[in-house]
Amino acid sequence: MGIISTMLGAFGFCVGTTIGIVIGYYFFIYSQPTDVEDPEIRPLVELEAESLGRMFPEIPLWVKNPDFDRIDWLNKLIENMWPYLNKAICKMVMAMAKPMIDEQTPQYRIDSVEFEKLTLGSLPPTFQGIKVYSTDDKELIMELSMKWAGNPNVLVAAKAFGLKATVQVVDLQVFATPRITLKPLVPSFPCFANIAVSLMSKPHVDFGLKLLGIDVMAIPGLYGFVQELIKDQVANMYLWPKTLNVQIMDPSKAMMKPVGILDVKVIKAIKLKKKDLIGGSDPYVKLTLTGDKVPGKKTVVKHSNLNPEWNEEFNMVVKDPDSQELQLIVYDWEQVGKHDKIGMNVIPLKDLKPEEPKVMTLELLKSMDPKEPPSEKSRGQLVVEVEYKPFKEDAVPDNLDDPSAVEKAPDGTPSGGGLLVVIVHEAEEVEGKYHTNPYVRLLFRGEERKTRRVKKNRDPRWDEDFQFTLDEPPTNDKLHVEVISTSSRMGLIRPKETLGYVVINLADVVTNRRINEKYHLIDSKNGRIQIELQWRTSS
Repeated sequence: MGIISTMLGAFGFCVGTTIGIVIGYYFFIYSQPTDVEDPEIRPLVELEAESLGRMFPEIPLWVKNPDFDRIDWLNKLIENMWPYLNKAICKMVMAMAKPMIDEQTPQYRIDSVEFEKLTLGSLPPTFQGIKVYSTDDKELIMELSMKWAGNPNVLVAAKAFGLKATVQVVDLQVFATPRITLKPLVPSFPCFANIAVSLMSKPHVDFGLKLLGIDVMAIPGLYGFVQELIKDQVANMYLWPKTLNVQIMDPSKAMMKPVGILDVKVIKAIKLKKKDLIGGSDPYVKLTLTGDKVPGKKTVVKHSNLNPEWNEEFNMVVKDPDSQELQLIVYDWEQVGKHDKIGMNVIPLKDLKPEEPKVMTLELLKSMDPKEPPSEKSRGQLVVEVEYKPFKEDAVPDNLDDPSAVEKAPDGTPSGGGLLVVIVHEAEEVEGKYHTNPYVRLLFRGEERKTRRVKKNRDPRWDEDFQFTLDEPPTNDKLHVEVISTSSRMGLIRPKETLGYVVINLADVVTNRRINEKYHLIDSKNGRIQIELQWRTSS
């Protein structure tokens, strides 16, 4: 009887427990509490100061700072690529850490330190925003706001005196604002030669550390000490302006090296085509090498002359004589508006024999397009002398690519003076109240020069140069540069308006020989203009 009652009791307990679990699960899943309300969504400006203070660290930078852009697309890309990035980064870390560890271990009488396990886990970092800086140098600068609350597993084993100790890093959190600089930018993939990484502030680092399976970070006082130690050590190594440099490619191999010099002497032109209605043309010659981004070189302007003589010499750096061509274009200079092209021709460098001067008389053509029908009327001829001088091995001059190098003034320049060259490159964020069709007006010693007008453009580019032959250096002179907009509509109340101006002291260009800067325009909200100044002398 006792056995039966025991069995019935056990059976009842099992049945009751099962029914209770089923009923509890039903009520838990299908019952809806009546006191739960939908959360109230309010703008940040309406939140209390205390609530906003708690939320502020978690608000993305692109919300708090208008200079930062949102980059959800990058986070999505990293999320999908993370399994492969994880393995690639771990391999790179081990390859970089091994020689450093091998160098340090003998000092502490440690036999070996090895990674038994290294993985960054399944949670990728997220980027809260990005800020991109534009500079005049061949570089790209980015600042990123990174947050990473990951689940890495880093297991390091150290052996010494026949004993083995393991250290494990888990639950890593890193908040940092790195600045990444890609420079120099080169015309070969991936289009930059080096990566430089700096930290703009001390990073926040939090992690768990286990020694022989024991959480040592739980020791009172050790957690804060280790955190501050790591912050200081990382800051000492990588806090701006200190950088971590990673070379991607050899810049000298990415950028074509100079292999020679092309000497060009522009002698004269014969029977040029007349472009002006009144008087003759005002010709000058522009010389450029194809496949090179270096600005072209120009002769002086010969006013009212259809048979001008220049006898000016130029040196041009050659990087690929098999494919480069010398392009010669004769223009008719205009005081206002675009300069008219009289004619052009090219000389392939592969047709020149090294170290052999060659005088050539070139027929001026409308264009080099073979489909262009030949002109019935002659555009004139251009006489030049060219000589290609290849470098000998290990004899390449050091200053060929020096951007501050200035060529000599042409023959006939006053011995005590020189040639002042003003190159108007571009302007940024110029905007008129009624219209924005900007051109630049230069005023120097009572002489006025103007660029062509660019229609409907807040960021115009001209790349026009103007030359002033002076009997003495302009040490105490100033150059007045003014950006003006004119309207093409007839009868407009305000046909012309000033978009901004700047006055440049010329003493610096006499001392430095060359200045290329962007100047903030006076009477303009954000406008800037890039002006290059050169002082060329015959010596």
